Amino acid sequence: MRNAEATRNRIIRESANLFNIQGYKLTSISDITKATGLTKGAIYRHFESKSDLEQHAFRSLGKLMFDELGTSIREADSFEIKMEAMFEFFETYMHKPLYKGGCPLLNAAVESDDTNTALRQQTFNMLAQLKSSVEKIITNGIQNNQVKPHIDVPFYSTIIIATLEGGIMMSKLERTPDAILKTIKHLRQLMQDISI
Repeated sequence: MRNAEATRNRIIRESANLFNIQGYKLTSISDITKATGLTKGAIYRHFESKSDLEQHAFRSLGKLMFDELGTSIREADSFEIKMEAMFEFFETYMHKPLYKGGCPLLNAAVESDDTNTALRQQTFNMLAQLKSSVEKIITNGIQNNQVKPHIDVPFYSTIIIATLEGGIMMSKLERTPDAILKTIKHLRQLMQDISI
């Protein structure tokens, strides 16, 4: 890896941590220069603006999340095991997070709303990708006679994601894994209810 590419990756990695912990609005370029040991000029040689850096950092967090989650799901060979892999990912997240600061999807969704349209669009795209992945797992479960055939796939996908993200938010706020454990217990029962 060349020096320029290594520097760019280090800026993204350090910025992603800061953005996910402190927030996108509150993290300044000065914070990033302190974390990386680089000057503002060095940072702006690699990124057009703070917004450009935010987008790269968010994509990096999303890639890390989807790579880890995707590996677990791909290794599973049935609907039930794939959903269990997803639940275990979120359950383990509370004890061994992939990144500091909480769920990057939830953090960016709360912060981006209508004030940061570029970040909001990326957050929307990440949610759509997650939703599509869950829908695919359910649809494949139906096609493989593992899930009841007449269920509303988009409905269940929304319920699963909203429940998991809500459980993460509550657990982070309460500083205890109780909420995510209870939501996953509920989702496990729900998956049994729709399974054949």
